[in-house]
Parts: sequence; structure tokens; C-alpha cells
Amino acid sequence: MLEKFVDPLPVMNTIQPFSAHKGSDYYEVTMKEGKQQLHRDLPPTSIWGYNGQIPGPTFKVKRNQTVRVLWKNELPEKHFLPIDTTVHGAGKNQPEVRTVVHLHGGATPDTSDGYPDAWFTKGFKETGPFFAGEVYTYPNRQQATTLWYHDHAIGITRLNIYAGLAGAYIIHDDEEEAMSLPAHPYDIPLVIMDRSFNKDGSLYYPSEPDPPVSEVRPSTVSTFFGETILVNGKVWPFLEVEPRRYRFRLINASNSRTYQLSLSNGKPFIQIGADQGLLSAPVHVSEILLAPAERADVIIDFSSAMGEYITIHNRAPAPFPTGSVPDPDTTGVLMQFRVIKTLQGQDMSRIPSTLRHVPRLKKRHAIQTRDLFLNMVHDQYGREMHLLNHQLWDDPITEMPRLGSSEVWNFINITEGSHPIHLHLVRFQVLDRQTIDKKIYQNEGRIIPTGPRIKPEPNEQGWKDTVCANPWEMTRIIVAFGPYTGLYVWHCHILEHEDYEMMRPYVVIR
Repeated sequence: MLEKFVDPLPVMNTIQPFSAHKGSDYYEVTMKEGKQQLHRDLPPTSIWGYNGQIPGPTFKVKRNQTVRVLWKNELPEKHFLPIDTTVHGAGKNQPEVRTVVHLHGGATPDTSDGYPDAWFTKGFKETGPFFAGEVYTYPNRQQATTLWYHDHAIGITRLNIYAGLAGAYIIHDDEEEAMSLPAHPYDIPLVIMDRSFNKDGSLYYPSEPDPPVSEVRPSTVSTFFGETILVNGKVWPFLEVEPRRYRFRLINASNSRTYQLSLSNGKPFIQIGADQGLLSAPVHVSEILLAPAERADVIIDFSSAMGEYITIHNRAPAPFPTGSVPDPDTTGVLMQFRVIKTLQGQDMSRIPSTLRHVPRLKKRHAIQTRDLFLNMVHDQYGREMHLLNHQLWDDPITEMPRLGSSEVWNFINITEGSHPIHLHLVRFQVLDRQTIDKKIYQNEGRIIPTGPRIKPEPNEQGWKDTVCANPWEMTRIIVAFGPYTGLYVWHCHILEHEDYEMMRPYVVIR
């Protein structure tokens, strides 16, 4: 087993624009293969990264500052991870290595959103049917928040992200900066991934489920959980900190793994933000639940912890919520803080009692309520295939909300696992969750609530773009659709589910 806490936590470099023109900053980012040492005792690992690094460089932009990015694919023409050509979009008639970039949580025109069929190959030699142009435009007309960018190519998203194609994207604004929250160098993104390795240091990803499928090889798997945890591209790193307040932007970039995080010294996280920006007020929480793609913006106060070594623990079962409890020596640990650095001047940061006004969306203003099932069937080979509302990716579009309207989407999860549901373009609020009678549904097909509607916890009451829908529950969200019309997608963010039909297009119409 690899030794823990022997590598310092890397802090990703901030990418700088190539040029500025007519009020917008222009960037170029190259997806390429590289070698990166992910642990002291591992040989350098072959990865695919934005600018050749895992995670990719961090974007730091200002609100209302338009950004244009040329994403260049300079990857090899053959994938080093196992492609299942029975998965829709990954057939033998398609180029093996395809990429398209999605700014997760970005309010972005559909031509720059990273639609799964808008893929492109090396040097733009081949492009997908919805490819709209080489340069993406990000208007950044959003409140200060922590977003992330990652690959979204249909049929191979799970492989491309597992290979390393992910990075942090942070929007700042004047209102947030006036709050005197911990700032650079005490404001650090933590991009969390789980990975497994072969003995030669190469990334391991299964080519078959267990038990194997005799007719298909390689074959897609229903979920995948790595044996080690990486933070910012290092396995179980440590960070030496000063006795002061730090801000950490937690990003769950894992394929399937949910995390339930706590600090070994029993002190709370002070959560100040969720997926789509600051909460209305700070929330002290002993644990943070982070499903794939969710983010949490937290402050940890080390001011009275001089000399302590503090570990971030994880106790979320995998798969969540009914799977195996993590091993406390491996996947039950993320990283360690060592409060051993000398304080560099007085800590002038503060934690305001109020952060940002979060207006509540009203159910009475919603023009439609949609009941949307999260269900599972078995394919022709007996494999699990998870679906949204009993539909495949290629079925006719059924969700066509109007620009400027609000709708309630009620996710009815009739499977045995949680599904983190992500809607592109929009932000939303969680209304409530309510359990349903499993036996009545299985015997009669009727949805009967069995408990009260439970409001979300205070740290889930801000703006969201991904919500954890638990098994045999209804999870209601309210969504205001905008600011653009066009073609987008909604999907489960367990990447193995998303790649194998648990994704649907939707259209915002006028």
C-alpha cells in the first residue's frame, strides 16, 4: 500500500490569457498526454491533461469579464483506457479519441456549453454533428463561485476525465472581494479524485464488470471506485499551513464516488458557499456530503491549532448510500493539514455573519411540475443501464421549458443508489425530499409518499447545479430557465451512468 502524507499538496497554476481584444480575454489550452508523478513511490504516470497536467490550470476570472478559449486537442489517436464500442456514441465507426469541454455550472450559450455530440478530434480533423466552432465563449455573468471544467464527449466521458481532463474555474466579483474572506495564497481549490494504479504506475480502469460479460470486451461498468484518493493530482498529500483561517474550494471530480468529509480534530467546517456561489450566511457543519460534481466552499480556522496534524476523513459508503464503508486506512482519508508554519503577519480575514442575499424561488411561480423517474433496466447483455424517465439519449426531446419561466422538477428515484443530477446552463434551489413506499411501487407501480417533505439542510439552501437524489425518495428542485435559449443536457453525474444512457437533451425555447 502507498504511504500516506509523503507528498506536499500541489496548488495548480493560474492560467494567463494569451491576449485581450474588445473587452474579452483570449486563452489557449492544449489537451495533451504527459507524465506526472502522482505519488513519491510510484513511477511517473501517463495522464491526459489540460496543458498536460492533472488537474488542469485554474481559471480565475472576474464577473462580467467575457472569456474566449481555444481548446486544442493534441492527444494521441488511440485511447489508453478500455473503450466499449457497444456504448452509444462510442461505436467502431467513431474516432477513438474525441473531446469536448464543458464548463460545469457555467451560464453559457449552447454553442459553447460542451454538448456531448459537439466533439472534435486532434487538430479539428473530425468533428461531431453539433460542433459549432473552435473557440468557446464564456460570458461569466454570474455571481462569484467555484465552477470546474471537464471533458464531455459522448460515450467516453468517464474515460477522458479519469485520464485527467478536469480543472478548476473560479469567478470572482467585487461584492465577494469586499468581504475580507481569506484570499490568495490562503484561498486554495481542492480537486478530489479517486484512482487505482497498476504496478508500473499506470492508471488502472476495469475492462470488464464483475462478473465479466462474455459477449462484450471491453465492457462498460456500472460504477468505478479507485483504491486511492488524489487531491490536486497527488495521492493522500499534506499541506503545511499557518495558524490562521484558510479558504478551501472542494470539488468532487471523481467518476462515481461520493464523499462524507470531516476533520479529525472534531472542529467544524465553516461552509460559506455551494455549487453556484455564496450562501446567505455561514454554516458550521461537522460533516460535508459531496456527491460527484458537487462543490463546497469552506473556511477552516487553524488559528488555535498550532502544532496539530489534522486529517480530512471520508465515511461515505461506495456506492452511496448502501455500499461498503471506506477503509479508514485508504479511501477513508483524503489529506492532512500540518499547522506548523510561522504566521506571516496578522490574519486580517474575517467571516461575515451574512454573506449574500439568496432570494427564494416560489413554487407558486412555477408554470409546470415535471415528475421525472430515475430508473434502471438491464440491457441485452444483462448489464445495468440507468435511465432518466425511462428514456434513452436518442429518444425525442420531452423537456422544453420556456426562457424566463420557472419549473419544479421532481426526481423520483426508484433505484437502489443515489444519483447526482446535474442540469446544464441553469442554477436551481432544492425544495425538499420525501420518501416513497418501495413495496407499493414494486407491486403496483404507484408512487405513495411515506413521510413528510424534508427541507434541505442550511448548507444546501443556496444556489445549486447538481443535487443528490437518494434511493426511494422524491427530490424536488425549482429551476429558473435562462439566461439563454438553446440545446442543453441534464444527466446523472456518476460518469459511468452518464456515458451509458443516463443523460437527456433538453431545449430552452422562447
